[in-house]
Amino acid sequence: MAGNDWINGYLEAIVDSGPKFEGSKPASGKESSSSLILRERGGFNPTRYFVEEVISGFDETDLYKSWVRAAAMRSPQERNTRMENMCWRIWNLARKKKQIEGEELQRLARRRLEREKGRRDATADMSDLSEGEKGDTINEMSTHGDSVRGKMPRISSTDALDAWTNLYKEKKLYIVLISLHGLIRGENMELGRDSDTGGQIKYVVELARALGAMPGVYRVDLLTRQISDPGIDWSYGEPTEMLAPSSSEDYSGELGESSGAYIVRIPFGPQNKYIPKESLWPYIQEFVDGALSHIMQMSKVLSEQIGTEDSVWPTAIHGHYADAGDSAALLSGALNVPMVFTGHSLGKDKLEQLLKQGRQSREEINAMYKIMRRIEAEELALDSSEIIITSTRQEIEEQWSLYHGFDVILQRKLRARIKRGVNCYGRYMPRMFVVPPGMEFNNIGTQVVDVDGDIEGREDNPGSPDPPPIWSEIMRFFSNPRKPQILALARPDPKKNIMTLVKAFGECQPLRKLANLTLIMGNRETIDDMSSTSASVLTSVLKLIDKYDMYGQVAYPKHHKQSDVPDIYRLAARTKGVFINPAFIEPFGLTLIEAAAYGLPMVATKNGGPVDIHKVLDNGLLVHPHNQQDISDALLKLVSDKQLWTRCHKNGLKNIHLFSWPEHCKSYLSRIASCKSRHPQWRRSDDIIEGSDSDSPSNSLRDIQDISLNLKLSLDGEKTEESGSLDFEENPTDGKSKLESAFLKLSKTVRSTQKIGSNDKNDSSKFPMLRRRKHIFVIALDCDTDKDLIKNIQKIFEAVHKDRTLGSIGFILSTSLTISETHSVIISSGLAVTDFDAFICNSGSDLYYPSANLDDIVGRPSELPFAVDLDYHSQIEYRWGGEGLRKTFVRWAAGIVEKKGESEDQVVTEDEQRSSRYCLSFNVKTPGMVPPIKELRKLMRIQALRCHILHSHDGTKLHVIPVLASRSQALRYLYVRWGTDLTSVVVFVGESGATDYEGLLGGVHKTVVLKGVCGNIPDHLRSARDYPLEDVVVFERPNIVQTENVSSVDEVRSALSKLGVL
Repeated sequence: MAGNDWINGYLEAIVDSGPKFEGSKPASGKESSSSLILRERGGFNPTRYFVEEVISGFDETDLYKSWVRAAAMRSPQERNTRMENMCWRIWNLARKKKQIEGEELQRLARRRLEREKGRRDATADMSDLSEGEKGDTINEMSTHGDSVRGKMPRISSTDALDAWTNLYKEKKLYIVLISLHGLIRGENMELGRDSDTGGQIKYVVELARALGAMPGVYRVDLLTRQISDPGIDWSYGEPTEMLAPSSSEDYSGELGESSGAYIVRIPFGPQNKYIPKESLWPYIQEFVDGALSHIMQMSKVLSEQIGTEDSVWPTAIHGHYADAGDSAALLSGALNVPMVFTGHSLGKDKLEQLLKQGRQSREEINAMYKIMRRIEAEELALDSSEIIITSTRQEIEEQWSLYHGFDVILQRKLRARIKRGVNCYGRYMPRMFVVPPGMEFNNIGTQVVDVDGDIEGREDNPGSPDPPPIWSEIMRFFSNPRKPQILALARPDPKKNIMTLVKAFGECQPLRKLANLTLIMGNRETIDDMSSTSASVLTSVLKLIDKYDMYGQVAYPKHHKQSDVPDIYRLAARTKGVFINPAFIEPFGLTLIEAAAYGLPMVATKNGGPVDIHKVLDNGLLVHPHNQQDISDALLKLVSDKQLWTRCHKNGLKNIHLFSWPEHCKSYLSRIASCKSRHPQWRRSDDIIEGSDSDSPSNSLRDIQDISLNLKLSLDGEKTEESGSLDFEENPTDGKSKLESAFLKLSKTVRSTQKIGSNDKNDSSKFPMLRRRKHIFVIALDCDTDKDLIKNIQKIFEAVHKDRTLGSIGFILSTSLTISETHSVIISSGLAVTDFDAFICNSGSDLYYPSANLDDIVGRPSELPFAVDLDYHSQIEYRWGGEGLRKTFVRWAAGIVEKKGESEDQVVTEDEQRSSRYCLSFNVKTPGMVPPIKELRKLMRIQALRCHILHSHDGTKLHVIPVLASRSQALRYLYVRWGTDLTSVVVFVGESGATDYEGLLGGVHKTVVLKGVCGNIPDHLRSARDYPLEDVVVFERPNIVQTENVSSVDEVRSALSKLGVL
């Protein structure tokens, strides 16, 4: 059994550790001293223990190999000693397993209590309004990306779906799908080649193909990794592959030069090397930058082809699996478009299953599978997605419910409030929809023909077409090929439970007399070439065939092509056989639908998706996968009862159309259409660059003046409300009171022109200097003191003094400081504000440009010469909890106290002066007493509050910003907004940094790590993630250079030379 692999492997290691002897029968003799020592421990009886605790508790098949090798030893003393040692080791492992299970039970109990408390807190915050009382509907609908009045009605019939299709067929939709791992191509997919190239690959390719053929869809891009490994086919290195429609007769999609469905391969990660999905995490941001460039280019091309002046932004970005979900979250944030996510297989569910097996600790599992990084990516997908597409209801209720960011009960409460228009106070849960995968039925024949007349009768009818080659490859195994075939199609993986199926067949003599067993277990050359896990499963299957003497009754061909799979189903159907999926847990079960389409009744596991499929098709029986007798009884019943077989056969064919790709796509598109459009309304920078008549750096200030319709002047410490007005202290000073009136007047002017500035087609022909720079240096040093920051800024400026003077290099200061603190740093360093092209402040929640006309408008030359980008604010405000989030954090902060005698001091206090509209700032007196960032993220997610939480200023400050905001995302916004070439960007970082440090290291930009800068990493920053930095960052990359010694001007120059910048 799959759960006993740990025993088999461990016993083999024990046997291999000592001297080997040739086989002989055991005999009695005097025991060795080591054996006697073991026997003295509490009267230990190895034989009794082995029988009662090992043989009775575990399947003897798994222990067969180790038992034979131990029993074959010549010396009885050695044999007995070895067996006693094995038993003690098994006992120790069993104790360890129970310990792991106990720890996991405690963890589950804590998680239950945390969720219940979070649910109570969230409900308490929303208890001030009754369910029927109307709240702030406008703000709430903006937060949820959903509108009550404009919501798409639920589609429940084919006529309604057709009506919707006719209504929306004039739309020109651009949909982006992402699936990163595995080998993806449109034809001859190598399914089963490895664990990364499985059912998900087939699903995403067929989904892209089907969507491209739908009315109203102009283009579908399936983004994946470009791979040029000599060990794989050359087709995986092609940049673009068009997916031809499966049937030209049914094609109703848009016709255009770039219309249709395409596989687009983005180069990222190690060149010329195919790597497993667990090794892709450090290169996710590199993919995001490459995908962003492709989407921006395609957006412009499609707008020209369709003939619209506005850019054609993606209708949705759909990530498949955790790695693509992480990528889709970053892309949707950079482009401000809706995100959709499908998990396929969820990390927390896998972690739970592995922990239950007791073979590995949580740390060992994480080291092998990078499981904690995967889980965090899935949590981020919950934070960012508008819609989660699942295959079954079980996936929602049993798998997604394991995550902090999703709670079925709280989701229902929030949905009820949204429908009634009641304020949810910044809380959000993504909408989850069950949309079963589709299938193409055009080339499927459903009639069943008797095998005698269709196979053996060919000898009497030479004119009939030859049978498919795979038929003879399978039937050569059988002594009587006319018997019904029990077909299992799965890779040799322990979780597929193939060994239990083989044992059930082998031990049921009535079933063996009536049927044959066909096992399609992937492709192989030799067993030695397979992975250890697959080889172990296949070896166990072969041993079971030998044990039960099933030669002539079981087929297990070595090779089959993807194009052979339909013929395999047809052969089983023509023999009036049965398809079985005995997996321990099956997320969906696409093979069950495929088999039903060829007329095969099913026997399937009752854990997971097959339950939902059975409800729709009613074409078979469900079994408990751990119950061997249950499996054999179900198979025997279907094979022996011809009336039952015929009824299941007809039911499957009658209802199979409900799983067709057109039906799937109609339901899918109806869900996508319900997402609120968040596309940027400003004009693209490449639309206005043609009108530029000067590239002189002296035009930088005039550029800022020309875009001022889209910008709003900012004061230190200001807080703006939803309306856009400025909010000051209740008792301002006289000087500030005068300034307030001036700015209130200015705010009215800005509000009256902002809408025109954002949408006017006659927008300014100027843009910030960022586009004109040859290189852009981003200084993102998280120094402990302002003095250190100033010193390092001066070093960088001095290192490129000549190029800076010529204007070929621009500078961006990226910091957690407020804009007034940033201004003080610039003045202290002896530089001017205009020496920088942009300022990313408050940990990425604010974006400023230098402004030259503030003194003229306000009339006070002492105020700050900056302008804030309101378009950036409108982009990151998605799902920002605002006041509801602030109240929750203030309540949490009040509970963090330090006792000093009889008094208590509050450790975390709100910093209202440093807070802004999109950045909540808190002072931390004693960083060691504050829970880790990962615990705070969990606390907020449990209460359905979506945000980024960051430590900054050496742990003395805590920032809470929108989930779509970060310093790295601000750089992507500058590319999308102004066309800044990310490959020309050089980011300067220290040896460590704030919580968002890892986000600054990845991507296509170049990075200089300054040695000796920010070298001390506080403990609270180390605990900000559940995984080591090495899991997500690879420092040995050509675009990352570290200064060799303590950073100096010469070292900076040398690093830039290595990067090819100087």
